Amino acid sequence: MRNKFKRFEESILVLTLVVMVILIFGQVVGRYVFGSAPSWTEEMARYIHIFQVWIGASYAVKHRQHIRVGAFIERFNGLFRKILESVSIIIWFAIALFLAIFGTQLVLASLQNGQVSPALQIPMWIPFIAIPLGGGGMAIRLIEQMIEVWRGNYDKPESEEIIV
Repeated sequence: MRNKFKRFEESILVLTLVVMVILIFGQVVGRYVFGSAPSWTEEMARYIHIFQVWIGASYAVKHRQHIRVGAFIERFNGLFRKILESVSIIIWFAIALFLAIFGTQLVLASLQNGQVSPALQIPMWIPFIAIPLGGGGMAIRLIEQMIEVWRGNYDKPESEEIIV
């Protein structure tokens, strides 16, 4: 069961990318071949992309793929490096928690106001929920990273390195 959940974010990102490409392709074909396209496809693609960004941010934390300047921190080892890494993670965690809390407040306010999207007429809390999901996901992943740092594993595994 755990292995299935391990790839949940990745599966969601791939599936939403496929759906978004189909929607945008349909929009382009509709505009240039038929002279008009439904407006809801553009709006749906936009909301899907918002979810991709927020869930992708959490996924990137999981794999330590976010951009960061490591030249200074990588000069150190041992306790001092753990402290530097921890301070960095704590600041980032505070930002992620802020996003999760205030994103939740935004969702609740939208739910209370009954705001709907222009073309799809779906409740706006549905696209807004991506913010607390992404912030909460990042916060959880950062807690996992903090544990790894204090276990002595503060270097990203070679298998996860991005080769440019």
